Amino acid sequence: MPGFSKSEFTDTTRIHAGRRVLHRFHVDLPLLLGLIVLVAVGLLVLYSASEQDAGLVSKQLIRLGIAFTVMFAVAQISPDTLRYWSPWLFGVGLIMLIAVLVLGEVGKGAQRWLNLGFFTFQPSELMKLALPMLLAWYLSEAILPPKFKHIMVAVVMMLIPIYMVAKQPDLGTSLLLASSGIFVLFLAGLRWLYIIISMLMLIPTSLLLWFYGMHDYQRSRVLTFINPDSDLRGSGYHINQSSIAIGSGGTYGKGWLNGTQSHLDFLPERKTDFIFPVFSEEFGLIGAIILLTIYAAIVARGLVIAAQAQDTFTRLLAGSITLTFFIYVFINIGMVSGLLPVVGIPLPLVSYGGTSMVTLLAGFGILMSIQTHRKLIAS
Repeated sequence: MPGFSKSEFTDTTRIHAGRRVLHRFHVDLPLLLGLIVLVAVGLLVLYSASEQDAGLVSKQLIRLGIAFTVMFAVAQISPDTLRYWSPWLFGVGLIMLIAVLVLGEVGKGAQRWLNLGFFTFQPSELMKLALPMLLAWYLSEAILPPKFKHIMVAVVMMLIPIYMVAKQPDLGTSLLLASSGIFVLFLAGLRWLYIIISMLMLIPTSLLLWFYGMHDYQRSRVLTFINPDSDLRGSGYHINQSSIAIGSGGTYGKGWLNGTQSHLDFLPERKTDFIFPVFSEEFGLIGAIILLTIYAAIVARGLVIAAQAQDTFTRLLAGSITLTFFIYVFINIGMVSGLLPVVGIPLPLVSYGGTSMVTLLAGFGILMSIQTHRKLIAS
């Protein structure tokens, strides 16, 4: 070709061929690369947080393999199929939540898991996808911005699973469910009048939740957040040690595997909810900024996919999944930094875990499906 050397033409052809292969398998390359980088960072810090436990890292790799397999499988499902199955998936999720309250296994004072024989499953994780899918399906059939009656129906749809999850009790997941539903309503064009009224109702709602909806240990967490120095050896211990770990990292950190707060057992739950302080102590402010940049890049790509979506259902669903992922990160880093009460939410794709990771990557599979099927239709 004129203006191109043979090698340049060959490289260009290979790039286009690679893109066609990714497109055929419904893989969004920018999103995939961001997730791979984030997971690699997660494995690095998990190895340190677990006292260089290669066995635990191997288990995490197996879970990641399962989660990525689920993501690629979900990406093959067309948005039209997702739309059709949305109410059915929500119904299955509700039945499983009821089963948890009746037959669920109890662990660490909470009844959240179903024993399915060969593995245990947390149905509230399924609801993280089923709820925004249902709301996006329902509101996509209505005239936007939604009318008051549609908003009330959507709120009832939200409150049922939120209440059931809060009863387990699992305040962290119930907050994430509420966020996913609120984002669908907001993206549907919720009028500012309704937003202002909702904000004014937060005060009486919070009082009712405090006196009638929260357990003693949850109230203790809120009081500790207000005054973290009130009980440094008791309820304030986690936040105090977490703040020390984050601050002691300084600008550049102490170096990988050289953290003292985690390796001397001062920092509790360091493999799960409090893994960010481990990372901050070892990699410092610079490392924390890089990690947040990776998260920001993933969120930005998700919002681009939502903006380019071709119909209301996919736009609402993609936006809700992306913004809920952002809230996931915001709450975890906020709580370990002492900016929010501790609610038991892990750092997504970095903390050690199983069911949550599968749900997160299934959500990203939905984003890939929305983006790649959109390109197929456009072409």
